[in-house]
Amino acid sequence: MERAYFVALVGLVTCGAFAGSAVYPCRWVYVSRGLHKDSDVAEIRDIVRTAAEHGLNGMVLATGWDRLDLQPQHFFGRVEQVKALCQQHKVEIIPILFSAGYGGSVLAHDKNLAAGIPVRDALFVVKGAEARHVPDPPVEVANGGFEEFKGHQLKGYRFHDKPGEVSFADTAVFHSGKASLRFEGFGGDRHGHARVMQEVAVKPHRCYRVSVWVKTEGLEPTRAFRVQVLTEKGRALAPFEPQAPATSDWREVVLGFNSLEYDKVRLYIGAWGGRGGKFWVDDLKVEEVGLANVLRRPGTPVAVRGEASGTIYEEGKDFAPMADPKLNFRFDHDGPPIKLLPGTRIAEGERLRVSYYHGVAINRGQVSVCMGEPKLYEIWKEQVRLVQKHLGPNRWLLSMDEVRAGGSCEACKSRKMTMGEILGNCITRQFQMIREASPKAEVLCWSDMLDPNHNAHGDYYLVEGDFAGSWQHVPKDLIIVCWYYDKREPSLAHFSKLGFKTLAGAYYDADTLGNPKGWLEALDKTPGALGIMYTTWQNKYQLLAPFGELVSKR
Repeated sequence: MERAYFVALVGLVTCGAFAGSAVYPCRWVYVSRGLHKDSDVAEIRDIVRTAAEHGLNGMVLATGWDRLDLQPQHFFGRVEQVKALCQQHKVEIIPILFSAGYGGSVLAHDKNLAAGIPVRDALFVVKGAEARHVPDPPVEVANGGFEEFKGHQLKGYRFHDKPGEVSFADTAVFHSGKASLRFEGFGGDRHGHARVMQEVAVKPHRCYRVSVWVKTEGLEPTRAFRVQVLTEKGRALAPFEPQAPATSDWREVVLGFNSLEYDKVRLYIGAWGGRGGKFWVDDLKVEEVGLANVLRRPGTPVAVRGEASGTIYEEGKDFAPMADPKLNFRFDHDGPPIKLLPGTRIAEGERLRVSYYHGVAINRGQVSVCMGEPKLYEIWKEQVRLVQKHLGPNRWLLSMDEVRAGGSCEACKSRKMTMGEILGNCITRQFQMIREASPKAEVLCWSDMLDPNHNAHGDYYLVEGDFAGSWQHVPKDLIIVCWYYDKREPSLAHFSKLGFKTLAGAYYDADTLGNPKGWLEALDKTPGALGIMYTTWQNKYQLLAPFGELVSKR
């Protein structure tokens, strides 16, 4: 194996050798740049220079390390430039890679590696040379056009916030028909609530699409608008963030959800935390969909059977191989029909029951990947080889945070493991790959999926299973990067008591250094604490210099 070790710190020693000193040895900054244009290198140069001048000695760099085999040649030239400027300023590069929660790099290799959610016995009916999906049964949404009301009280809905004060039947502005529902004046509500809710009957383990038209006028903040699908106990089945501008003419918002084991859901549309402006909603619709975003990999098999006969039909013999050519994890398109092949045993008019797995995007487009599918590790192993070849880092950070789907497909279930064990096994395999390439490398990992004070629990987004105990299944010489500020003391204590060394992911785009100061106070109480990182997701580096002074001159 080729190795090109890059040592950015003169006389570098492990972080652990300094544990307990007043100034923590690992004083880092987080940087995310694609390195696809020269300006990326120029911006990194400015950040590195500021960091070095103010006592920081490491840069965690997110730049597509886990898709190196897909990068163009000019990318590697810019890597060399960044390596040279970091060496000049004695700033170590720590690559961050290997996310199962945000699986974009893996999906760039194969979209079918997304975590799969099962659909069971969806109905397809044969006509001619294909079978098309038929809703079974059709979903009934009462008064979806908001046409029926008395005063400002809508018919068919469990509630809408403050009729006549916050919510209004509007016969002057509408998308279609003769009316819509308008919300305004919600800034006076202490919660900023402006919502309407209807309970809808669904079939368990089916896939549905929700669509509604929305118009906005001075809505503040824009992120206040939401469409939510909740169970009776409040579990979110469609964690999705629609993009509703502050002011916009009518636009359609579309999302999808899997009913899981539930036979009814509560559909909410409106604003949470709204401070001002107004918005209208109209033409609410819920419909069952079939084969949209169907996944095709060994762990997500498709089954087609005759409803009456029970005959199991064969792909490639009775029907053509299935795939969604528009696989994008959104529900802005219909799934494909099933194409019948010459000589098929499937009869004209036959009703088929089809089971399959689909992927889904969460929030603003996050797609988690399946930690049970073997191909995932083949992709990652090749990236380790290439990172070692082109960077040769002494430390690596595993981006294993917020794994929000998984545990439902055959690749996971066949392992007979808890989700905590599956996650721990995944991190362990990543760790081992790195150590095989670089035996002395130190490996760090985000904390949340290993922390019972944070995300290591059950009922987590669309995950089937429980992440509890995940911390028991990872290597003890893993270094944990804690980042949940409100739980910083119990989180640091949790890992310290288990013998893990820790580092704090601080700052998080505030306008003051209160967050890093709080982290330093907690780190000072924590045996095995090694350092702190200036962590920005909004490319805000205005406080980088004072942060450096704060953490390097204590």
